Amino acid sequence: MKQGQAETRRQNVAKRSMTKEAKQLTGLIAGLRESLERIHKERTGTKLTGAEMGMLDERRNNLLLTIAALDDRLSAVQGLIDLGRPHIIRVH
Repeated sequence: MKQGQAETRRQNVAKRSMTKEAKQLTGLIAGLRESLERIHKERTGTKLTGAEMGMLDERRNNLLLTIAALDDRLSAVQGLIDLGRPHIIRVH
């Protein structure tokens, strides 16, 4: 029975850890989306040089890629939680 209890304990720790990660990812994605909106407003609200517009476009593209990657990670984490198969994901 001890082995079953240890596994349950590991599952509970993993679920808490993954739930915390999901909340952190959600907050991070929201902050990046706000930055994206500020870039959009800056790009449309002021007269910019070509170089400034190019720099904002590059920042926007980088933010979009980062948001997409974090959305994928969040989806994976939420999927594992929903399946009842949480585990601690180690990132090196």
